[in-house]
Amino acid sequence: MNPSIGNIPPFIFYFIFLWAILWKGLALWRAAQGEQKYWFIAMLILNTLGVLEIIFLLRFAKNKLTVDQISDWFRMLKK
Repeated sequence: MNPSIGNIPPFIFYFIFLWAILWKGLALWRAAQGEQKYWFIAMLILNTLGVLEIIFLLRFAKNKLTVDQISDWFRMLKK
Protein backbone atom coordinates (compact mmCIF):
# COMPACT_ATOMS: atom_id res chain seq x y z
CA MET A 1 0.00 0.00 0.00
CA ASN A 2 1.48 3.30 -1.10
CA PRO A 3 0.17 6.45 0.61
CA SER A 4 -0.64 9.31 -1.70
CA ILE A 5 -0.52 13.01 -0.93
CA GLY A 6 -3.83 13.30 -2.76
CA ASN A 7 -5.56 11.45 0.09
CA ILE A 8 -4.73 14.17 2.62
CA PRO A 9 -7.63 16.58 3.29
CA PRO A 10 -6.96 20.13 1.99
CA PHE A 11 -7.65 21.76 5.39
CA ILE A 12 -4.47 20.11 6.72
CA PHE A 13 -2.42 21.89 4.05
CA TYR A 14 -4.14 25.18 4.87
CA PHE A 15 -3.41 24.74 8.56
CA ILE A 16 0.28 23.95 7.92
CA PHE A 17 0.56 26.94 5.58
CA LEU A 18 -1.01 29.34 8.08
CA TRP A 19 1.08 27.90 10.94
CA ALA A 20 4.34 28.40 9.00
CA ILE A 21 3.42 31.91 7.78
CA LEU A 22 2.45 33.05 11.28
CA TRP A 23 5.73 31.99 12.87
CA LYS A 24 7.88 33.07 9.92
CA GLY A 25 6.32 36.53 9.84
CA LEU A 26 6.70 37.06 13.58
CA ALA A 27 10.29 35.79 13.61
CA LEU A 28 11.33 37.83 10.57
CA TRP A 29 9.79 40.94 12.13
CA ARG A 30 11.67 40.44 15.41
CA ALA A 31 14.95 39.65 13.63
CA ALA A 32 14.64 42.82 11.55
CA GLN A 33 13.76 44.95 14.57
CA GLY A 34 16.70 43.47 16.51
CA GLU A 35 19.07 43.98 13.56
CA GLN A 36 19.89 40.25 13.48
CA LYS A 37 20.54 40.01 9.75
CA TYR A 38 22.01 36.49 9.69
CA TRP A 39 18.97 35.07 11.47
CA PHE A 40 16.73 37.04 9.10
CA ILE A 41 18.47 35.60 6.03
CA ALA A 42 18.45 32.03 7.40
CA MET A 43 14.75 32.14 8.24
CA LEU A 44 13.90 33.76 4.92
CA ILE A 45 15.65 31.04 2.93
CA LEU A 46 14.97 27.92 5.00
CA ASN A 47 11.49 26.46 5.23
CA THR A 48 11.24 24.51 8.48
CA LEU A 49 7.46 24.75 9.03
CA GLY A 50 7.99 27.17 11.90
CA VAL A 51 10.51 25.13 13.91
CA LEU A 52 13.53 27.39 13.30
CA GLU A 53 11.38 30.46 13.79
CA ILE A 54 10.02 29.26 17.14
CA ILE A 55 13.53 28.39 18.37
CA PHE A 56 14.73 31.85 17.35
CA LEU A 57 11.83 33.62 19.04
CA LEU A 58 12.15 31.71 22.31
CA ARG A 59 15.94 31.51 22.58
CA PHE A 60 17.97 33.79 20.28
CA ALA A 61 15.91 36.92 19.59
CA LYS A 62 17.08 40.11 21.27
CA ASN A 63 13.46 40.66 22.34
CA LYS A 64 12.58 37.06 23.28
CA LEU A 65 9.03 35.81 23.05
CA THR A 66 7.75 34.42 26.33
CA VAL A 67 5.46 31.48 26.91
CA ASP A 68 3.09 33.88 28.72
CA GLN A 69 2.80 36.00 25.57
CA ILE A 70 1.91 32.91 23.52
CA SER A 71 -0.67 31.87 26.14
CA ASP A 72 -2.22 35.34 25.99
CA TRP A 73 -2.57 35.04 22.20
CA PHE A 74 -4.42 31.75 22.51
CA ARG A 75 -6.69 33.19 25.20
CA MET A 76 -7.53 36.10 22.89
CA LEU A 77 -8.33 33.66 20.06
CA LYS A 78 -10.78 31.76 22.27
CA LYS A 79 -12.82 34.91 22.95
